[in-house]
Parts: sequence; structure tokens; C-alpha cells
Amino acid sequence: MTATETTPAHLSTPAHLSTEARFVPIQTRSERPTSFDPAEFGTPTGREVNWRLSDVKRLAPLFDDEETETGDEPGIAYDLGALEERGLLVESSGHDAAVRGEVFRPEDVVSAMAWKRCANALHIRLPEGRLVEEPIVARLRGTGADRHANAHIVIEAMPGSTGTVVLHHSGSAQYAQNLEIIVRDGARLTVISVQDWDDDAVHASAHQAVVGDGAFLKHMVISFGGAVARVNPSMRLAGHRAEGEMYGLSFADSGQHLESQVFMYHEGTDTRGDVLYKGALQGTGARSVWIGDVLIGNDATGTDSYEKNQNLVLTDGARADSIPNLEIKTGDIAGAGHASATGRFDDEQLFYLESRGIEEEEARRLVVIGFLMEIVQKVGVPEIEERLAEAIEEELRRGAGLAPATKAGA
Repeated sequence: MTATETTPAHLSTPAHLSTEARFVPIQTRSERPTSFDPAEFGTPTGREVNWRLSDVKRLAPLFDDEETETGDEPGIAYDLGALEERGLLVESSGHDAAVRGEVFRPEDVVSAMAWKRCANALHIRLPEGRLVEEPIVARLRGTGADRHANAHIVIEAMPGSTGTVVLHHSGSAQYAQNLEIIVRDGARLTVISVQDWDDDAVHASAHQAVVGDGAFLKHMVISFGGAVARVNPSMRLAGHRAEGEMYGLSFADSGQHLESQVFMYHEGTDTRGDVLYKGALQGTGARSVWIGDVLIGNDATGTDSYEKNQNLVLTDGARADSIPNLEIKTGDIAGAGHASATGRFDDEQLFYLESRGIEEEEARRLVVIGFLMEIVQKVGVPEIEERLAEAIEEELRRGAGLAPATKAGA
């Protein structure tokens, strides 16, 4: 299938990556080319700017453009609860289905492959002017480490709507996923992606969101499981007074690679953005990668933006890469900044706790929990917050060599 055949008909100017562009070094995230055709990107080697810190070897099965089974995604079993009965699902058949592709443009070979291979999208829509009080939970369970699956998911918050959507990933699979998020004018949406995979799962996901006038989007990436979980979110604050918050939490164990390349684009006027990602690592070969890019556009006057990444390395043999970037194209802003910090336990915190009679092991546990709970408490859904706190405790037990308790998840 060609790129032209898989490009939505309702896109007036489909993205295209020229042959020359592939050989021009990409200096900033805003210059990154897009294409609906996987062949335009070629196979990643690990030398490309957006792949140089990734686990290309273990992600390699997702680069293969050979024909795979399509349709109902046999590699992933969907549990959508009663979403159809609640009127929250929309028919989305074919690549040219309405809304699909309104925001999304593949930025790498995996997202282009997922676009091409997934004929039908899962489309969740919050009705206009409606408050959906109960969180919308979609459970996606991998059916086997040797099963390959592709998905395109659309989450659309209609004008004036409010709600929370949770994507909970578990089981095992080789899974390429695109997530397209559209927050219409005046809507308020929270999207939480939980990576609770088995230890042999490989997951690469591209999230792309646009936020309209007076609208708000809270986007969260929570990664505990999987051999490799590469979740790259981008958010475009397109409308006047659009607001966006991007939060992330990861806990990498021995041999795990957990990665997020984050992009926030301030396009509209008087927009506000906040990015905060935190990670903990323990065990030989534990690896986390965070690359944060913020772009304040030419017309984005009145922007207020800040991004920060913090990592806590708990043992020898673990590695955290953290790269914040800030690109400003107008001087008329309210404020902008970025920060990054990676280190071990704070000796002063440990001394304070131990001086009050708390044993060293317990003191270390309290420090880690306190460090990560800042993100958990931003979820805003008590049930999910409780389960994530249990998952952190489980990771600490595993690091201490203790028997696992019951597995927690969203």
C-alpha cells in the first residue's frame, strides 16, 4: 500500500518527506519531517537524532514492513467496558474516516507503520457540553510476546466537555501505537497512559494532541512494565488561552528501557504549559531516556511555560539520560524555563530520617515514595492514585529482593 493510499482524503496538505530531507541533519524538534509512508523514513540505525538514545535492537521488530495480519488487532485484546452503551465510542473505518488524521502526522517509521497497518481506529468521544464523571478506562492486553499489533486511537473531547480517559496496557506483545488527541474549544480532558506490561513486551507509541481556545489537557505517561516502552507525546497549544500539563512517572528495573521524548508547542496566544517527568531506576542495565522540547512560536505572545525532569538512581549499573531543550521565537512572553537533575539519594534527607530513629532501608523507601508521589498525586482519580502507589511499593520490594505482593495496575 502506498503513502498516497493511506493518507486521509480530508487532509488538504498531506505531509511529505522528500529524499533530500532525509539526509539533512535535524537540529530542532520543530524541523522534524513527517510522512504517512514508512519507506520515507528508512530503517533506524541508532545514529538518527530521534533514535540515538533508543534501544533500537529490541525495537527492531516494529521496523518490519512485511505484511502482517490486520483487522481486529489479534496481538491485543481490548476490554472497553460499557463504552459503547454509554455513547462514548464512534465508528471509525478506513484511513480516510472523519477526524482521523486531523492532528496526527507520523514522525518516524514506527508511527508511519502503525498508521499504514491499522485500517480502523478506536475512536473515543466525550459528548459536547457533558461532564463524564466516571473515568473512561480502556484495557489493552497483549496476547503474546511473539504477536505483532498496530493501533490508531483517537480521543476527542467535544466543545465544553470534561472527562478522563485511561489507557491501561498489560500482557505481552510487540505493539506499535498511535494516539491522536483532540481537545475542542472549552473542553477539559485528562489522558493517562499506563504501561504495565509483562517483562518481555516491546511498546512504541506516538501521542499527538492539539488543544483549542480556552481548553485544557492534562497528559500523563506512567511506565513500569515492559522490556522496552518508548512513549513519545507531543502537545500543540493552538488556541487562545489554551493550557497543557504533561506529566510522567517511570520506574525502570534491571534490563528495562523506559523512554519518553516530549514536545510542547506553544502556538496560540496567552497559553500556559507545564512539563514534569520523574523517574527512578534500580538494577544493572536499567535505563531511562527523557528528551524534552518546548517550542514557543512566532505568534505565541504571553506564553508561560516550564519543563523539568528529575531522576533518582537507586543502584549502580543504572543509567538515566535527560536532555531539556527550549526554543523561543518571540520575546513577548510571560516566562519560560527548563531544568534537569539526575542523582542518588539525598544524604541530608536520609540523615534527617535516620536521626529520628527510622532504619536506613525504611528511610530510603520513604525518600523514593516521596519523590515519585508528586506525580501520582496529579492524577486526580483516587482509585488510580492508590493503585499506582501500590505499584511503586511493588517495585521497591522487587529491588530489595522481597517476594512480590499482588500486582497493581490502573
